[in-house]
Formats: sequence, structure tokens, C-alpha cells
Amino acid sequence: MLSVLDKPDIAANLPNNPRRGRPKKSSVDPLDTREALLRAGMLILTESGFTRSGIDPILKSIGVPKGSFYHYFSSKEAFGLAVLERYRRYFEAKLDGFLLDEAFSPLERLQRFVQDAQDGIVRHEFKRGCLVGNLEQESSLLPEAFSEQLQMTYQSWQDRVAVCLLASQKHGEITLQTSIEETAQAFWMGWEGAVHRARLVKSTQPLSLFMTFFIQAIQSKTH
Repeated sequence: MLSVLDKPDIAANLPNNPRRGRPKKSSVDPLDTREALLRAGMLILTESGFTRSGIDPILKSIGVPKGSFYHYFSSKEAFGLAVLERYRRYFEAKLDGFLLDEAFSPLERLQRFVQDAQDGIVRHEFKRGCLVGNLEQESSLLPEAFSEQLQMTYQSWQDRVAVCLLASQKHGEITLQTSIEETAQAFWMGWEGAVHRARLVKSTQPLSLFMTFFIQAIQSKTH
């Protein structure tokens, strides 16, 4: 068998004395590293929350040195806020994908979103909840900036559900006893509570019970 040195076209391109020194700089896009940190943060914070989560496990999960972390984020608080923003945008896109899908009636869109979320909780063996719900439970221990961001996130999600409920009302699917905005707020308050209970008992029963109760409360009696 020929060695590399027996092949003149390859051997001619090999250096006679390989130089030692610093390894070649990685060509990884810095934006990719920041995105990887945010994704890892979302995964861990949805399981453990913010106060119980350390930076080291997040860095270890994606092989990023601590020095690189502080290149992108000045502190754990800054990182947590960035993760929360990233999660909000991710969930907004998810909601839009279901609630704006005109292949289904507005009420069916909401039910399909709930079913998908329920399937996800089961798929992750009840270990992952909602990052926003987790942070809300920790809100008394978090800096004020988190409270403002959480309220903004909930408002964004409530607005999307309100649009869906309004369309459902126009379709004659539901009859509301309270305002659209209050009903959308009630949905998220009940849903987050059901998610926490589902994780506690490791069962989807609280989620199904909440959704059955919510639909019965708003569905038109003539539909």
C-alpha cells in the first residue's frame, strides 16, 4: 500500500517542517454561537427555571467556553432576558402557524394548538413546561426587567388568541359572556396553571380538563 509520501502530487504540497502554534481560528459564524447559546438556554430553562439553572451546564451542552459566553452576554441576567425574548418570538411563530391556518375553523385552530402543545409535553416526558410560566413562578426572585418582559410576552400571546376568538365569534362558533380580551387572558391564566399541574402529576388530564372547561364556557349553544 502506498503511503502519502509515495504520492508525489500530494507529498509536494506537504510542509517539510510542520509549525506548531495556535490552532487555526474556528470559522463558525459568531451568530451561530449566540443562537446555539439561546437554544440551549431555552431547553434548560424550560426544565429548571432561571434561579436553579447555572451557566456551566448550558455551556457544556454545546461545547462553548465561558469566555465566549461573556463575549455575547454581560451577565446571567442579560442572557436570561435574551432567552426569554427568543422564546417569545419562537412561540409567536408557533401560535401564528396554528391560529392563522385558514384550513380549519378558528375554534379548531385553537384546539389544534393545544393538542400540539400537549403532545410536546408528553414527548418530553413532562420535564419541560413553558419557559414563561416557569419564570412567572419565580418572578418575586427575579430583577424587575423580567417582570416587564413577561407581561409583554403574555400580552403578545393574548392578542393572538383574542384575534382567533374574534374570528370564532364571527363564525358563530362561540358566544362570550366577557370581552374578547378578558377571555384571551383567562385562557392563558388557565393554560399555564394546567401545564404546571400536568408536570406535577405527569399526566395530560389537567390539560384536557382545562380545555374541555374552556370550550364549554365559550362555545355557542346553537353551534
